[in-house]
Amino acid sequence: MSNAFLTVDNITRSFELPKGGQYVALKDIDLAIAEGEFISLIGHSGCGKSTLLNLMAGLDQANSGGILMDSRQVTDPGPDRMVVFQNYSLLPWQTVRQNIALAVNNVMRDASDAQRRERIEHSIQLVGLSHAANKLPGELSGGMKQRVAIARALAIRPKLLLLDEPFGALDALTRGNLQQQLMQICQQAGVTTVMVTHSVDEALLLSDRVVCLTNGPAAGIGQILKVNLPRPRQRLEVMEHPDYYRLRSELINFLQQQRRLKQHRQTLSTTPSEATPPAAKAAVPATHKVRIGYLPGLDVAPMAVGLERGFFAEQNIQMIPVVFHRWQQMEEQLRAGELDVAITSASAPLALNLGLHGQPAWPAITPMTVTRNGNAICLARRFLDLNIKSLSSLAERLKGREWPLRLAIGQKGSMQELLLRHWLASGGINPDQEVEFQTLSPMAMQAALLAGEIDGFIAGRYRVAKAVESGLAYVLATDLDIWSNHPEKVLTCHEGWAASNEALLLALCGGLIRGGQICEDGGQHDNLVGLLSRPQWLGNDSALALQRQFHLGTGPSGGERLPLNRFHSDRAHVANPAEGAWILTQFSRWGWSPFPSNRLELLGQVYRNDLCSAALEQAGLPALRPERQPLALACGLPFDQDDPISYLQQLPFRHATTQAVIPLPSGDANRPLAVH
Repeated sequence: MSNAFLTVDNITRSFELPKGGQYVALKDIDLAIAEGEFISLIGHSGCGKSTLLNLMAGLDQANSGGILMDSRQVTDPGPDRMVVFQNYSLLPWQTVRQNIALAVNNVMRDASDAQRRERIEHSIQLVGLSHAANKLPGELSGGMKQRVAIARALAIRPKLLLLDEPFGALDALTRGNLQQQLMQICQQAGVTTVMVTHSVDEALLLSDRVVCLTNGPAAGIGQILKVNLPRPRQRLEVMEHPDYYRLRSELINFLQQQRRLKQHRQTLSTTPSEATPPAAKAAVPATHKVRIGYLPGLDVAPMAVGLERGFFAEQNIQMIPVVFHRWQQMEEQLRAGELDVAITSASAPLALNLGLHGQPAWPAITPMTVTRNGNAICLARRFLDLNIKSLSSLAERLKGREWPLRLAIGQKGSMQELLLRHWLASGGINPDQEVEFQTLSPMAMQAALLAGEIDGFIAGRYRVAKAVESGLAYVLATDLDIWSNHPEKVLTCHEGWAASNEALLLALCGGLIRGGQICEDGGQHDNLVGLLSRPQWLGNDSALALQRQFHLGTGPSGGERLPLNRFHSDRAHVANPAEGAWILTQFSRWGWSPFPSNRLELLGQVYRNDLCSAALEQAGLPALRPERQPLALACGLPFDQDDPISYLQQLPFRHATTQAVIPLPSGDANRPLAVH
């Protein structure tokens, strides 16, 4: 937010425990608040709402990160920020006027007595307590006491008003009256307000945005709901607004999903993990065999480097790579427990949980992203002879064509297919009507192109480079033309296996992270090519393609070597649920699955960034949380993870949008074997 008045920048707050260890209350909180905005913080008890409020007030300090208000760092309390607590905090021997005067006289010391009196009387009138100005707190009702506390806070004209469940102890009628008065007061004063509340209705009545916090420990921002209800607001008018119950349902749904997610995590673990983060747990005590499935490709480079450098062996892991030539075959072995983990398409964990394409639902999780980018789309050279050099010229050529364009993909529902479909649709080509998708092994695509069985394919850039070099194809687009820095391959395993072998999984992720760090070191390029040229990885011919120049096949070759995938930099490893939400919109877009109305529960179960953060720490790297920024795809339509339905409804060629609560498979049943 470019006009942010208050910026919470990557805040983490933890507390030392009496018996050792730490309790992480808040983890990597990022929030920008505009001047005059009313924000509510909502979430279950223990999610850090009051802790965040105290940090904004300067009553507490974060372990890392910082808070800026009006371009100045918040380091301690100040009169530009006032807090109103639930318990009023009034001096019982002072009258209403004297309690308010106490604040005014301490802050406005340079003002004249007349100016102070005017400020005090104005504040009393603002909250409607002129008739009770000379009464003691003991003579007031609870609602009147709270109004005194609000008047005292507003009397010194703070820039930021912080409310910690101010109406929680009041009866429903008094609470309703005070909510209406608070709304009017804040609008009149134009003060920026942040309020902690447990009431969904209160949040919707008062707020411009509602910030929903996930379960603690290590709570983060799970969702930010925009409350686009017209102001000024009246309770009855708000409740009659057509969007009110949709927004209310959204908030209640979030809270219910967080409750179920917490219960689900508790059933998977026999020992509590609240006091000690995963990174502090013991290393793998004895040598364990881990069978990891993969298909040959650049995505295996971090694993190959980790094995070569001994990153897994030093963690007592005997890594057993198991090579496959078809994605479906590898998934079947993963389901059967013949594999512990696998390097899969980024869409696979969600597809497995949803039971896409007629398969039984299977409780997969992903603790990390292995690689990003790396794909290209190529067509047979006969299309170049037809002067098809762009998506628009391809769309024009397909108009009125009697037979569909035949394109090969490696796996149904894979990230490659989703990117290809999205790219085609953005150019006006209906993938369901104008394209025939054929599922082929990536190793068989070039031969199918040579035999005229397909018109083109999407695959890893080095495979496409080989087809270009052989004179069979030319490049029409790369994934950088569709979604730069998209997740390509992720580490996938059974949720129950992860719960039973957490230390083992963290050590495995740490080895892959360290391997990815080396893969992205430009000085290691030749060594990496030499390693990947071994038969168990890419083989000599394929690996040598990485040394040669990568060109589109439409003219003279360029002067750059084949660009590799992103393996490490710029949060490459983060398991980002926002990217998962985009994947869910595509599943729904093409009619493969209803859009899950419990998406946050599903994403929270699948995308285990807590494990990724712990693995990064074990590898000696800073733990990172996904940025809460809209995803920017090349089509120009930004994706907001907090409002995926609006995004979905703007997409061309989408099937009818349906929503449903998706039953999630349980990770505590039918666990595959942990050790082979």
